[in-house]
Amino acid sequence: MHSPEELREQVEAAIEELELWPELVGQRESARYALEMGGKRIRPVISLAVGEALEMPVQQVMPAALAIELVHNFSLVHDDLPAPDSSPAAYTSKGRTRLPPQSVA
Repeated sequence: MHSPEELREQVEAAIEELELWPELVGQRESARYALEMGGKRIRPVISLAVGEALEMPVQQVMPAALAIELVHNFSLVHDDLPAPDSSPAAYTSKGRTRLPPQSVA
């Protein structure tokens, strides 16, 4: 059995090697930046630990573990974006209703 830190190192290495879709064009750097901000990586670590407990090879579990981490990172970035219509209506972020930032004249 691997320690959580060893599993996290495997996840970090796999993220570094991850090929992002060519269709992302100019957004590849943004997506890569969001992934490289680091973090605990608890979701993929748990995925790998469960796979290890079930005696599954890391190569078989890693794609699902990375997919979970990608969705999690996307949700963090997406949660911080303002409403696309730029209306002055309040929006929800991290479960709290927030008012849009006020401009200072």
